[in-house]
Parts: sequence; C-alpha cells; structure tokens
Amino acid sequence: MTEHGEDPQSPAQIRRTALYLTLAQVPEGKVVSYGQLAQMAGLGRAARWVGRTLSQLPADSRLPWHRVLGAGGRISLPAGSPSGDEQRARLRGEGVSILNNRVDIQRHGWRPVEHSG
Repeated sequence: MTEHGEDPQSPAQIRRTALYLTLAQVPEGKVVSYGQLAQMAGLGRAARWVGRTLSQLPADSRLPWHRVLGAGGRISLPAGSPSGDEQRARLRGEGVSILNNRVDIQRHGWRPVEHSG
C-alpha cells in the first residue's frame, strides 16, 4: 500500500508514477506546460489533472514542480503566494527569465529528443 492507502498498481497510482517519472526528467533551466507534461507521460489531455496532482505534492518533494507552467509559459501560481514566490525564485535561480508573468517558451521550453522506431 502507498502513503495514500491505495494499491501501488491501481490506475490512479500508475498515472501518478508516470507523471512523476516524466517530471523528474525536465532539466534545470527548462520548462514544460501542464498539457505537455501530461502528453509526455502518456496521459493524454490531462493538464488539469496534472496541475491538481502537483498541487498535492509534499512540501519536501524533490520533484522539479516549479518547471511546470500554464499554457504559453504562463505562471499560474499567484505572485505573493508562498508557492508562487518559490516557483519564481527557483526558475530565476536556474537562469529562466520571467517577463509579465510568463516564461519565453521558445527559449526555455523543454523539447526532449523524439526517438523513432
């Protein structure tokens, strides 16, 4: 049983594991959108689910949740909130520039190499 009291092979836990494994690969200084992360984890169009799931991470999580943004590079956590301020500080610490609450996706977006065949 997991900390959430569910079978580790339950569909919910499998989805969460796929999400966490994918998120763990986002390199320093790069960002992805909630929707992009969902697709890369094989979860289809589950952007809202990704956001909800990441909001439930424990405070001491080592996953780079701060590298996940809204569509178009928008920072969805409010400025002035503890998590919003932490996200902005972590991104800036990795050399990611933020302008008008957005990150330049052309410059900072993560595009993993597609492996064919």
